[in-house]
Amino acid sequence: MTTKTNIISLILLLSFLSGFSQKGEVQINKSEKLEKIIFLKKELNKKIQNLKIQIYSGNRDQAEIIKEEYVKLFDDSTATLIYETPNYKVWIGNFFTRLEADKSLLKIRKKYKSAFIFRPEYYEMEFEEESKDEETDEEIN
Repeated sequence: MTTKTNIISLILLLSFLSGFSQKGEVQINKSEKLEKIIFLKKELNKKIQNLKIQIYSGNRDQAEIIKEEYVKLFDDSTATLIYETPNYKVWIGNFFTRLEADKSLLKIRKKYKSAFIFRPEYYEMEFEEESKDEETDEEIN
């Protein structure tokens, strides 16, 4: 009889304790350094240029040939074929700084004399939209 009483007492005690063990509250401690890092990263992202190098503009057949030739010569898979009415264009890379793009341009110009650095318009639009979305998220929070 005492074992039954002990077991029942133990079960009641455990159920009583488990009822008070969880409160369901989360406390987040933010570091001031983390806030500064996030701010600096946002400022840096505003300055990212997303530059590309164009090595060809013309008909589709020649654009495909030049793209394949570039990939083989430079062992670079960032070559992209883009259609902007009325021409097909071969764009290279995704450079975050002008210095990076200039270094690559020096190598590329040895083979493709008319290559030049530019910033595609669609990057500007996408980046501006992302910045606006981040600002609205911050205002909401």
